[in-house]
Amino acid sequence: MPEYLAPGVFVEEVSYRSKSIEGVSTTTTGFVGPTRYGPVDMAPDIITSVLEFERVYGDRLQLAYTDASMDNYVWHAVRAFFEEGGKRLYVSRVFRPLGGTYPPSDFKTADTADQSSGLYQDGHARVSIPSGGGDALELRARFPGAAGNMRIRFTVRLGQNILGGKEENPEVKGLVDNEVVWINDITSPIISPPGSGTLYIAESYYDENAKKKTWRFKIDAASPARELSTLTPNAEPDQSDSVRIVTLTVSVFPADEGGAAHLWNGLPPDPSHQRAGSPDSLSALFGEVPSNLSLARTLPFVVELGEHVTTGLDVLQALFNADIDLQGALNNPRSSDADRSIDVSLIGGNDGNRPDADSYEGTAEDYQPFKTGLKSFEDIEDISIVAAPGSTFGYENGYRSNAAAIVSLLISHAEKMRYRIAVLDSGDRQTISQVRTMRARIDSKHAAFYYPWVTILDPVTGQEVQMPPSGFVSGIYARNDTNRGVIKAPANEVVNLALGFEAMLNKSQQEVLNPEGINCFRFFEGRGNRLWGARTISSDPEWKYVNIRRYFAYLERSIDKGTQWAVFEPNGEALWSNIRRTIEDFLLNEWQSGALLGDKPDKAYFVRCDRSTMTQNDLDNGRLIAQIGVAALKPAEFVILRIGQWTADRKN
Repeated sequence: MPEYLAPGVFVEEVSYRSKSIEGVSTTTTGFVGPTRYGPVDMAPDIITSVLEFERVYGDRLQLAYTDASMDNYVWHAVRAFFEEGGKRLYVSRVFRPLGGTYPPSDFKTADTADQSSGLYQDGHARVSIPSGGGDALELRARFPGAAGNMRIRFTVRLGQNILGGKEENPEVKGLVDNEVVWINDITSPIISPPGSGTLYIAESYYDENAKKKTWRFKIDAASPARELSTLTPNAEPDQSDSVRIVTLTVSVFPADEGGAAHLWNGLPPDPSHQRAGSPDSLSALFGEVPSNLSLARTLPFVVELGEHVTTGLDVLQALFNADIDLQGALNNPRSSDADRSIDVSLIGGNDGNRPDADSYEGTAEDYQPFKTGLKSFEDIEDISIVAAPGSTFGYENGYRSNAAAIVSLLISHAEKMRYRIAVLDSGDRQTISQVRTMRARIDSKHAAFYYPWVTILDPVTGQEVQMPPSGFVSGIYARNDTNRGVIKAPANEVVNLALGFEAMLNKSQQEVLNPEGINCFRFFEGRGNRLWGARTISSDPEWKYVNIRRYFAYLERSIDKGTQWAVFEPNGEALWSNIRRTIEDFLLNEWQSGALLGDKPDKAYFVRCDRSTMTQNDLDNGRLIAQIGVAALKPAEFVILRIGQWTADRKN
């Protein structure tokens, strides 16, 4: 209560209306599965296009496991999701290394699993470059995968001349301590012949005689420093010394030559280089722990400096060995980027073994700052749909135990998270009897099962291939929710990318599958390829339809989020009335939009929150209980039109 201690006019803000409930999104999807590249141990980030997916998780090429190659099902599912109408997606990459667990406790001990193949146990491509001190400058792919076998090009570039001032009082602008500079000695060379240049490290100090800060330049601790005062600025370039800042340009080319290159410009080689208080050097940008999570997801490799690689000159000397005449290239005014470049190839990266059920389940240990697999989705409350595209490939050919376990994990995850539905794939090349056997093993009101696989044109090979249904179905869910609303059953919808289906089903065959909760894809002459089923795999008839399950998840989560304000409010008539009005206003809007059955609001829903829903014991224990009932619309799965003969002279 406000206090009134002195006379005056007091203006107070009060609320005369109930709180509002905003409907939550039902289209955000989560895919879990193997990809060509990308983070395994980082929280998934939102993806809104195939291009964003490729920037983080690699391209569309096949995955090369140790025993066989396999289509990149997650990439194809992501493409199908966005083509069918999806908007927001999270991806959790799973990876099963050749040996041990991921991530390894120490990358330096991750020796090759097979000396003949040269594949690293942790899946990370890498290369070690000996430095002058004997220890190595190591370059390592940031993430495991054969896509980490990249080619990295380092190019040395010189900035503009920063030497200015008068001949008797030369000055340099824009330098920081330990910066690597190229000094072209025209007037008073110390080390190099007249007209040539040398790489130096810049060092600032206070000149007691001149009573000001000035600079000197050194090659190493043992060599005499070049004082700034010995340099001569002049308006005529051929009569002036020059001081140019040395930077590196990094270009990364993927293992396949057709891939796009990535470029980073203006990177100082000095490991300690900072501007505006932030490290910005080569080793800082490509360090083990980048400055932010976005960079950690997208930077493709890691630079690890050896103990004796401490200066920018050490970095340059390690990268540009005796085979590269960097000094000569810098002295040549007509040298090209190619003359000042060195290419380094990372090798030994691999896609490991095909992930098993444990990989899909993931880890969430208290002592680890990350979660993997499906467990990484537990902290993302926006997800409404989950799937594991490609996890059922080979169900009838040696992968049944793992595929069945992954299906169970998806169901358990959706049930645990309450407001989610799992989209389950049938196995590839399954007959009707085989898919019925697979379906008979599972039962849940939080999952839907789809058959058969979808035939598309593979953009990689140009051939027809079969892809699991979950990517297409998740996109159709999103398109249906956007165009019609979550109460509309996501069926009788065109599959945009489909050329056909792995098995062309007829009505008689679907009459066997549909009652068992197996949603089918069908081809109809003149109507194209369509999704022709919308049932869950629940044995409870109350939750038979996908749209009912998803609509109640939408209602429950919306009301859950929209009534959080009520926690710890005084539990009395005023609060109960406010709760009733808040929920009734939300349900009235649902009824007006056509989502509830009934010609009047009181036939469509009810909300009770009063003494009839709570006992004194509930009140004493801090419980507020509201009962909510809604008459949700069921889909017209069977449209029956009764037609009979009529005579013109017959009376009604």
